[in-house]
Amino acid sequence: MKKLENKIAIVTGANSGMGKATSAALADMGAKVIMLCRNEQRGKQAYNELKKEGRDIDLILCDLGSYASIYTFVDQIKKNYAKVDILVNNAGFISLDRQFTDEGIERQFGINHLGHFLLTTELLDHMPSGSRIVNVASGAHKTGNIHFEDINLSRGFNVITAYSQSKLANVLFTRELSRRLKSRNISVNCCHPGAVATNMGVDRNTGFGKGITGLLKPFFLTPEHGASTAIFLASDASVKDITGEYFYKKKIAKSSKKSKDIQLAQRLYEFSEELIKKNDIR
Repeated sequence: MKKLENKIAIVTGANSGMGKATSAALADMGAKVIMLCRNEQRGKQAYNELKKEGRDIDLILCDLGSYASIYTFVDQIKKNYAKVDILVNNAGFISLDRQFTDEGIERQFGINHLGHFLLTTELLDHMPSGSRIVNVASGAHKTGNIHFEDINLSRGFNVITAYSQSKLANVLFTRELSRRLKSRNISVNCCHPGAVATNMGVDRNTGFGKGITGLLKPFFLTPEHGASTAIFLASDASVKDITGEYFYKKKIAKSSKKSKDIQLAQRLYEFSEELIKKNDIR
């Protein structure tokens, strides 16, 4: 029996890079994997590549920058699958210019944190005891601040400020959610994948950033290496009772002082709930 047999896993941003590597690895361990992808063409291409190797994989489209799309995805999961044992929040967005989600939230915070926040909290009642949630964060969280009074960074946007804010939010969300779920025996951990050669940050329309990524690729980890800690947290027996931690290279690692601030984590959780309520379509 494979170690993840009878488990159902969701991987966000599964059409390429670490998400695709994570989907393949979890399926190879016996899990049924649901690939959450935004783009239909790229999603189908990745799905076909992984499926032809005999893996038990499904593809469901979802835009994490749209509450409506997230609610539709969750409804499909609850209708068609008995449970969710593993949720790997891997999808990431980065942009040099200020873009917005459907609800008018700065897109890096809106997708990297808020979209995953909504997806995760909506799936919680479908996750049994022993389930695992893995948030792919980044070492960039160490320079991050949560700009509660100007979450869209209208008074001083730059890509580093925006991205580090969203990655700090990933770690803080991990801390607070793990605290809230301890009594339910659902683990929540996050990880820094390292410097990985992926297409994140490449403009799909113009190709901007592709040349830089190509030049730096020899110095980066492969997606498979970058995904290894997330895969470890999603599957390994040695961490089944560990929750609320930040990992790097499959070990608990040092995170920033802010990322350990319990009051800040609680405030962000409540702030995120309020942002969703303001534009809630339900």
